[in-house]
Amino acid sequence: MPAPHPDLPLDQVLIGDCREILPGLPENSVDLIFADPPYNLQLEGELWRPDQTRVEAVDEAWDQFDNFAHYDRFTRQWLTACRRVLKPTGTLWVIGSYHNIYRVGKILQDLDFWILNDVVWVKTNPMPNFQGVRFTNAHETLLWAQKVKGAQYTFNYHAMKGLNDDLQMRSDWHIPLCTGAERQKDSDGSKAHPTQKPEALLYRVILSSSQPGDVVLDPFFGTGTTGAVARQLHRHYIGIEVDAAYARIATARIQKITQPTFDPLIFNTPNPRREKRIPFGNLLENGLLEPGQTLYFGAEGEVGAKVLADGKLIYQGQRGSIHQIAKLIRNAPSNGWHLWYYLNPATGQRAPIDDLRQQMRDAENL
Repeated sequence: MPAPHPDLPLDQVLIGDCREILPGLPENSVDLIFADPPYNLQLEGELWRPDQTRVEAVDEAWDQFDNFAHYDRFTRQWLTACRRVLKPTGTLWVIGSYHNIYRVGKILQDLDFWILNDVVWVKTNPMPNFQGVRFTNAHETLLWAQKVKGAQYTFNYHAMKGLNDDLQMRSDWHIPLCTGAERQKDSDGSKAHPTQKPEALLYRVILSSSQPGDVVLDPFFGTGTTGAVARQLHRHYIGIEVDAAYARIATARIQKITQPTFDPLIFNTPNPRREKRIPFGNLLENGLLEPGQTLYFGAEGEVGAKVLADGKLIYQGQRGSIHQIAKLIRNAPSNGWHLWYYLNPATGQRAPIDDLRQQMRDAENL
């Protein structure tokens, strides 16, 4: 795992305004930022359910702004401070509702962040619209942006695919609101924070866009969901929280988590794009295949091609690489490593040539 910057206050909750604390952190030192800023809900009056019980709305001082200009200044200040500490290869997630996310997105772009995705968190158990005058507000929007357009950044595509039954993860995430035992309570048993996010949401954010040992910063830490999930996944966290009461709850919550022993097999997700390139000809040079041997197109297919001594294949008089001949047969772009099979002499069964490539990688890592 990478060594974080030595001057970072790792695995701590810093109490104060993030606009004042962030300038004191090292520049270009943080791998990932998740921000759940005030939404500027602009609520007027109380909201009541049909049974005459009052809805616990977001009416805290931290969500009060004089006007849109005030909110925009606040947003520009904290995003600018976050940009300074984020590594050039780092990414930032920010979540919001229709009240603020369009203003946040505009300022993100003004500050030269490059938006990679907008993700819709579809709440499977949303609060109804009790007055019946609007659609039920059943989603929030997350913007995922990189600091430098075109820079390399972390995206654990295969981890996301694994979470989604081996299907490509989409940008609509169906996750319930935070409820039950996960919901943090204050001393009188009430909800400690009105907008606590579910751990399932942060699990997906952190797993998708960071590696074990990375530093995840949350400038609006609240009751510590980001820190709790980061600890479970063997990431470092830095929380900044202006409310001391929230900070105490977050610290106590994270201290109760027993971090599992780190095992790369469990916490690292292989990414084929990061693996060493093995030319097909290396299989011949190392005796894993032989010139003249037949490769089969598919596990059950009847189409065969001969392996040539120079690492090419020949099929119906056409010479080419494993990819070119596969493209010729399929009439579509093709990855030959996943399509050509050889006859395994040990089992008498066909096996993908990609198994032989992996054997070579494994041998080099011994």
